[in-house]
Amino acid sequence: MSASEFSQPPSGNSLPEAAFDLAVLSDTGTAREHNEDACGHLLDGSGTAVFAIADGVGGYEGGEVASTMAIEVTLRAWRESPPAWGANKRLVRAVQQANIEIYNRAIAVPELRGMCTTLTAVAVERGMLSAAHVGDCRLYLMRDGKISQLTKDHTVVGERVRMGLMTPEAARNHPKRSSLQRSLGRELIVAVDRITMPLMRDDRLVLCSDGLHSVLRDHEIDSIAVDGDAQSVCRRLIETANERATRDNLTAAVFRMIAETGNNPAAENWRRRLGRLLGRS
Repeated sequence: MSASEFSQPPSGNSLPEAAFDLAVLSDTGTAREHNEDACGHLLDGSGTAVFAIADGVGGYEGGEVASTMAIEVTLRAWRESPPAWGANKRLVRAVQQANIEIYNRAIAVPELRGMCTTLTAVAVERGMLSAAHVGDCRLYLMRDGKISQLTKDHTVVGERVRMGLMTPEAARNHPKRSSLQRSLGRELIVAVDRITMPLMRDDRLVLCSDGLHSVLRDHEIDSIAVDGDAQSVCRRLIETANERATRDNLTAAVFRMIAETGNNPAAENWRRRLGRLLGRS
C-alpha cells in the first residue's frame, strides 16, 4: 500500500498501563502524483500525545512546503514551550508560530507566494483533550455509539450550512466546498479555534483531511472506526476512501483512550462545571 511510507503508528501499549493507542497515516490517493497533506505526532512524557494533520494549498511545491512546515513547526514549538502553560495554551501558541513562519517563508521565496495550509492539532494530556483548528480538516469524537464533529469547517459552504442557507447534503457536492475562509500562512495573524474537553475510557478520536471526509460520510467513518487498533483503523479509512476513487490526498489520525481517566483533576473540574450549567447536583 502506498500509504505505508507515511505511516507513523506509535502504540499506546508502550506507555504505562496502556494509556492510549495512536496512529497517523497519509496517502497520495488515486488521482495525484504528489502528497500535499502532512501529518505528525510526538509523545511527551508517559501520559501526553500530540498529533496533527495539515492539508497544503498553493500547488505541488507550495502546498507541500506549507503543510510540512505546519506540522514540523507546531511540534517543535510544543516541545520548546513551558509545560506550566498547560496543553491548550501550548498548542495554540505552537499553531500561531507555525502561521508566522509559513507567512514569512511565502514572502521571502517568490516561488512560494500564496502558499497556505489547513492545520488541526490535538493534544491529549492525562485524559484532557485540547485542539487547535484552522481550515477544513475534521476532528470527530466517537462515544457511546455516536459520532460528533468537534471542529467547524472554515469554508464558504461550511459557513452557509451553519447559517441555515444550505443543507449538509448540498454542501457535499457544491463547487466551492473546498474554498477556505481561513488558513495558515495567508495572513500574519490567524484566528485559531480552540476545543477543550475531558475524554472518557473507550472514546475514539478520528482526525482527517477533506480528501477523506469528502468521500466518506460521518456514519461510515464511525462504522469503520468502531473496532480495531488505531493503525488498522487508519488503514481501513484510507483504503475505503481510495476505493471511492477520491481525487484528493488522504490523511487520517486515530486515537483510542484506553486508560480510565476519572483520576484527572482537570477533567473532574470540567465535568462539575458542566453539571452546574445543566442544573445537575
